[in-house]
Amino acid sequence: QVQLVESGGGLVQPGGSLRLSCAASGSIFSFYDVGWYRRAPGKQRELVASITTLRSTKYADSVKGRFTISRDNAKNTVDLQMNNLKPEDTAVYYCAAATLRSGVYDTWGQGTQVTVSS
Repeated sequence: QVQLVESGGGLVQPGGSLRLSCAASGSIFSFYDVGWYRRAPGKQRELVASITTLRSTKYADSVKGRFTISRDNAKNTVDLQMNNLKPEDTAVYYCAAATLRSGVYDTWGQGTQVTVSS
């Protein structure tokens, strides 16, 4: 059973950058597809970016060209580099993991707050 912990959130001005990290323990993270989700008050949960076991990536239209998802299998981490941040990026960001056989993001971290000031 894999456990996930997000870190790297904080307060940043518009146009600034943050790097979020999702650290896994209890399993080999390279065996999982991983997604970064975010949820803002009053809004639906949004899948921001995802990366597969083979490093295929997808991005939400709202973050294309600004965010980059990557994984370091030696460190058992998946990162989200966020550049040119906008106030609408303000949300709690969550890391989620899915095995190939299940295809479901059924393991979640506790979340990390990202606040972009206006």
